[in-house]
Amino acid sequence: MGWMCDRVVEAGGTAIADFICPTEETRAAFGATFVIWVDRISAGRLEDTNRMFIAPSRFDLRVKAEGSPQYWAEQSLIRLRPPFDPQKPTALFLGRYQPFHTGHQRLIEEGLRRVGQVCIAVRDTHGIGEQNPLPFFAVKQRIEAALSAYAGRFVVVPLPNITNVFYGCDVGYSVERIILDEALEATSATQIRNSVKSI
Repeated sequence: MGWMCDRVVEAGGTAIADFICPTEETRAAFGATFVIWVDRISAGRLEDTNRMFIAPSRFDLRVKAEGSPQYWAEQSLIRLRPPFDPQKPTALFLGRYQPFHTGHQRLIEEGLRRVGQVCIAVRDTHGIGEQNPLPFFAVKQRIEAALSAYAGRFVVVPLPNITNVFYGCDVGYSVERIILDEALEATSATQIRNSVKSI
């Protein structure tokens, strides 16, 4: 079960495993990064499991008998994927991301480091020439998988094909180009697209 969860996580997904794990040793062997202790009954149906059960010494959420399943599902989700706060200072990144690559990822990570959270605005250029093969939802999936460690600190939104950005008087934000190291600056989405085509 742990092996299967590891494969899902490696592919950029989130794995949830639901099973009885009665001892500290079995919990440690599984190696979960987030532990939910469902503590809603005093004893289970299996006497041998009841005898060997040791309450967890470490857990991230303890589900008690009070509260509906919906309530506890929401509590789990809040802890696993904190909600994006649109009121906090936010950096805006605007691009096609065709495809999203390590250079994009480092750029956004730098924005996260500087400001705390980011809005990634994806221009809708799908189908406008060979340089735009991916629809918005495919781009969004790639971004969310690459930035999964920053859940709750970024949001991905679709935009029209923005080609110009204008602003009037100073309205409280700055426009700045982030320059990364030479190798990342040389990353080419065109080369990545061409390598995918040749496979």
